[in-house]
Amino acid sequence: MASASCDILSKLIEWFVASSPITLTEPFSRVPYRKSKTKPNGKKPIAEEKKPYLEPEHTKVRVIDFHLKEMVVLPSEIDLNEWLASNTTTFFNLINLQYSTISEFCTGETCQAMTAACNTIYYWYDEKGKKTKCTAPQYVDFVMSMVQKLVTDEEIFPTKYGKEFPNSFESLVKKVCRYLFHVLAHMYWAHFGQTVTLDLQGHLNTLYTHFVVFVREFNLVDPKEMVIMDDLSEALSAPPSPTAHNHAHPACLPSLLSQAAEDETHPHTPPRPKQAGTSTPSWCGAGPNRLEVVLRKEGCGGAEGDF
Repeated sequence: MASASCDILSKLIEWFVASSPITLTEPFSRVPYRKSKTKPNGKKPIAEEKKPYLEPEHTKVRVIDFHLKEMVVLPSEIDLNEWLASNTTTFFNLINLQYSTISEFCTGETCQAMTAACNTIYYWYDEKGKKTKCTAPQYVDFVMSMVQKLVTDEEIFPTKYGKEFPNSFESLVKKVCRYLFHVLAHMYWAHFGQTVTLDLQGHLNTLYTHFVVFVREFNLVDPKEMVIMDDLSEALSAPPSPTAHNHAHPACLPSLLSQAAEDETHPHTPPRPKQAGTSTPSWCGAGPNRLEVVLRKEGCGGAEGDF
C-alpha cells in the first residue's frame, strides 16, 4: 500500500514539473545586485552642471587692479538715496551695454527661457502680478524697459534741486537690482562662451564683482536670490594675482564695451540710447554722472573726477 502511494506521488511530481512554465536551472541562482541609477522617487539624478566661468583661467581675468569695496562706500557728504540712485543708474547703463555685446546670440530660438545656473528659470510678472514664461530676450527687454522708465521718471529718480525721493524709493531700487542680477546670471550661464570669444570676460567679471559688492554693501538683493552665483562671487572676491590678465584701466570699460557693441550687428536687441543725466560715472571716462548733474543744478559746480 505504501509502495503504491509513493508511485502515485512520484507521478504527480513528474506531471507538475513537466507542465510548469518555470524551468529551474539552479536551485538557488543569484542575480547580482546592481546599484540603482535613479533617485528614490524614480527620477534620474540631475547631471552636475558645467560652469566654464568658474575656470581659473577665466576668473583671473579682470580690467582693474584695485579693490571695488572702496568705490561703493557711501561718501560722508552724499545723501544715501542720491548715492543709490547714481549707482543704480550706472549699473543699468553698464549691464545694458554689456548685454548688447551678446544680444545677437540671445534669441527666441537659442534661449527659449530666461535660464541661469542651478536649473533656474526666471518668470516675468506683469503689473497685475500675472506670471509669464518668456524667452530670454523678451525677459531682458521687459527688464530694461521697466528700469529705463523708472530711472528717467523725475518723480522717482529726481535730479531737480529740492525734489524729494519717494518713500518707496529703496524698495524700487531693490526691485531694479534684483532684475539686473537676473540679466547678469543669464549672461554667465548662457552666453559666457560668446563673451570669451569677444574677449570681454574681464569686463563682465569686473562689472559683476562691482555690482555684487554694491548690493551687498546696502542689502539690496536677498542673499537667497543670489545663492546660485555664490561660487562665482567667491571666486571673483579673491584679489587678482600679479600674473592676472588685466585688460585695461577701469576708465576704458564703457568705451571698450561701446566699441564692441558698434563692431557687432545686433538685430534683436539694439543698444538703447543713454538718457540725459543718466550716463556712466566720470571715473569711467564717460562724461558727467548723475551726482554731477544734480550738484550743477544746485549751483555747486564740481569738476569731472571729483567723485
